[in-house]
Amino acid sequence: MFDAIVGFLYQFGDASAFLVLCASGLAIIFGMMGVINLAHGEFIMAGAYMTVTVAKLGAPLPLAIVCGALFAGLIGILLERFVIRHLYGRPLDTIVATWGISLIASQGTLILLGPSLADISTPLGSVQIGSLSYSVYRFVLMATAAAILAGLYLLFNFTRFGVLARATIQVPHMAEALGVNTRFIYSLTFGIGAALAGATGGLYAPTMTLVPTMGAQFITEAFVTVVTGGGDVFVGTAPAGVILGFIRAAMTTWEGQLAGQIGLLIAVIIVIRVLPRGISGLILRERT
Repeated sequence: MFDAIVGFLYQFGDASAFLVLCASGLAIIFGMMGVINLAHGEFIMAGAYMTVTVAKLGAPLPLAIVCGALFAGLIGILLERFVIRHLYGRPLDTIVATWGISLIASQGTLILLGPSLADISTPLGSVQIGSLSYSVYRFVLMATAAAILAGLYLLFNFTRFGVLARATIQVPHMAEALGVNTRFIYSLTFGIGAALAGATGGLYAPTMTLVPTMGAQFITEAFVTVVTGGGDVFVGTAPAGVILGFIRAAMTTWEGQLAGQIGLLIAVIIVIRVLPRGISGLILRERT
């Protein structure tokens, strides 16, 4: 009984951390900027590839993950500057543009770097709890997910950049009239979202095989978490990750990985039907 409870809690924490990390970057770009970024998975792939490359050069894994995040963030800033900037307020156009970019990125990586990249081993080993052993690195991922959410909350609510970012995104013409460089704020916000995606790829790089299409393994979970959470990235993402993580862990424990995926998608359909504005819409409505 003890092993079953610990095993479920481990799967629940692991699934919730995965969903939160997948969704954090997309939640900023989609939830705050209104850009439907179908290239989110390729930002994750870019971060993973750069992390492994730097780690194989002898750098410590945390430094390699930072390099992966910065690399993806730089790509995001360039993408916003040359493509996305001209498509604000045109969601259908951003879908087509980012979808095309995702195809170019994945197929370009396949041509340049081959069908796979030599991976790195999962660090930190395992710990024995009861009669079962669990990966210590997975516990690190759980703590990292919580730390990233806390960091984003502090960044966008208690810093000058956060105030300018929220003002620019909510009333851009007024912010610009008051002297805010809205183009810079848009670029930096998009870059932060891309960097978070790159960090996610770097964090999960030691746990999976790296292939050019690996972003597809993340983007579905990212979108369902953001849609379930609703438009407010800070209010909705964490509860959505926890609720969907619980459902996925419960269904996986009951009937395996496929049942977990099916349960996840059914839960999202129900939430969209009952709460069109997501969990954050319900929470904010209750507050008012």
